Amino acid sequence: MVKWDELPSKANVEKTISALVRNGITAELVENGELAKNRILELIPEGSEVMTMTSTTQDTIGVTKILNESGKYKPVRTKLMDKSISPSEKRRYGGGADFVVGSVHAVTEDGKLVIASQSGSQLGAYSYGGGKVIWVVGTQKIVKSLDEAMKRIYEYVLPLESERARKAYGVPGSGVNKLLIINKEINPGRLHLIFVNEKLGF
Repeated sequence: MVKWDELPSKANVEKTISALVRNGITAELVENGELAKNRILELIPEGSEVMTMTSTTQDTIGVTKILNESGKYKPVRTKLMDKSISPSEKRRYGGGADFVVGSVHAVTEDGKLVIASQSGSQLGAYSYGGGKVIWVVGTQKIVKSLDEAMKRIYEYVLPLESERARKAYGVPGSGVNKLLIINKEINPGRLHLIFVNEKLGF
């Protein structure tokens, strides 16, 4: 039985990084969350417009708070909480920020990314709208194939996300209502994935 929270071998990580690069996705490996946080801050110039997607991984490494509350960036989330801004404007702001930071739920060894969502709010920015997308991903999310990616999402991610949603929002649970699979990226440098050699997020 596959254990969805086990870190893969270094060879598997290197193989996956090479496949991502072939598919037009910049990819690298850092050893821990602190280095991942620092790398994100290197990639995003101060003063930039940034949308932080809901992500346990980001919260764990502490980058969400810096991007949204340090005063060094232009956080889109502030606009989304402004009641004077119309729903259509909020959709445009959330889906088209210059920098978008988040995570993914599975990465296949042949370089495909899979993201599940209940609302789909992050998927438009990831697939097209975001100017530059930066993902931070624990290497335990590497899987052999798309079939394994789906199993990981339904067997492992969904129960944990449902538990998080119940605690955070008081809802019955979450759902895999929408799925995004990124096979390749045609705009060089637009997508950047930072693997972390730690168990981060789920």
